Amino acid sequence: MLSDHFSQDEFTASQTATRQGIKNTPNEKVVENLRMLAALLEQVRTILGSHSIHISSGYRSLALNRHIGSNDTSAHVRGYAADFTCAGFGKPIEVAKKIAESNLKFDQLIYEGTWVHISCDPQNRRQLLTARFEHGHTYYTTGIT
Repeated sequence: MLSDHFSQDEFTASQTATRQGIKNTPNEKVVENLRMLAALLEQVRTILGSHSIHISSGYRSLALNRHIGSNDTSAHVRGYAADFTCAGFGKPIEVAKKIAESNLKFDQLIYEGTWVHISCDPQNRRQLLTARFEHGHTYYTTGIT
């Protein structure tokens, strides 16, 4: 367990990695980062009324990240980011807005339509973004809308 409510397996499980035979095992430094991320998600869980959080994407090895077409600089590669939902609290837009209204320290919070992305990169920029998906591309606008 990385924290009271989050296991390492939750952050490393990947159907794509399993299907494609891609290794998705974090090194010790990434595990340290995942502990920080789990601590952040514990705070998120509290803000959301202690409802369960479902992580759909956490750590991604560089090979897995490249396979899905994500950028090499993604916080997921360093174990700093998770994509998640919290159905017990509400829709992803409601989750994102609730976190944005809090005083929680984070680097990025992105409302991505059917999930929320949060990262704990030590920069702690509190960057709020909304992803828009158009014509096979992802565009980001400032704010949670």
